[in-house]
Amino acid sequence: MKYEIIGQTVPAVEVTLSQGESMYTQSGGMVWQTNGIAMSTNARGGLAKSLGRMFTGESIFMANYTAEIEGAKIAFGSTVPGTVVPVDISQGELIVQKGSFLCAQQSVDLKATFTKKFTAGLFGGEGFILQRLYGSGMAFLEVDGDKVERTLAPGEVLKVDTGNVVAFETTVNYDIETVKGLGNIFLGGEGLFLTKLTGPGKIILQTQNFNDFAGRIIARVPKGR
Repeated sequence: MKYEIIGQTVPAVEVTLSQGESMYTQSGGMVWQTNGIAMSTNARGGLAKSLGRMFTGESIFMANYTAEIEGAKIAFGSTVPGTVVPVDISQGELIVQKGSFLCAQQSVDLKATFTKKFTAGLFGGEGFILQRLYGSGMAFLEVDGDKVERTLAPGEVLKVDTGNVVAFETTVNYDIETVKGLGNIFLGGEGLFLTKLTGPGKIILQTQNFNDFAGRIIARVPKGR
């Protein structure tokens, strides 16, 4: 498999497949393909994994694209302005935020995973149910805005708005922390909770929180009478 990231504003990854090679994505991820690509749809990984994806807000079903001829091409595109990030899962597993997964080779698996503390999910919104990428091969993540990579030293802490977390290595500890101070909570204009990431390990952040952006747009839409 070979790939090329195409575009800068709303990018896509175009993959060139050998005969028999296959990629999968969630419904709606494909943007174009050449002749020689066969599509099939299934509940990848069986019922349990499919229900786990449903809890993350993703589709139960995955679309699979297999090359029937040598050199067939298929492209998967991001949905908002940002970046497509290639990651080699053979180098280590990743925990990814809801909505960050774009596509992957069939040798990469995806399943829902939970934080250690129930309170983190009960009050942390998106932070409770994440997705774990494991196996071997290439996967591609969708980043809203620009990508920021940090490598945290052992014990080093970074506090992030939950919507700006894209992915992190499994060695990174993940928790939800309440913003301190009633004045900050009610007057600060930020969320009530922060994601607390503790090293060691690599993390990937995004500069845009699309949920916040969408909320601002909705707030400016004229209300019907």
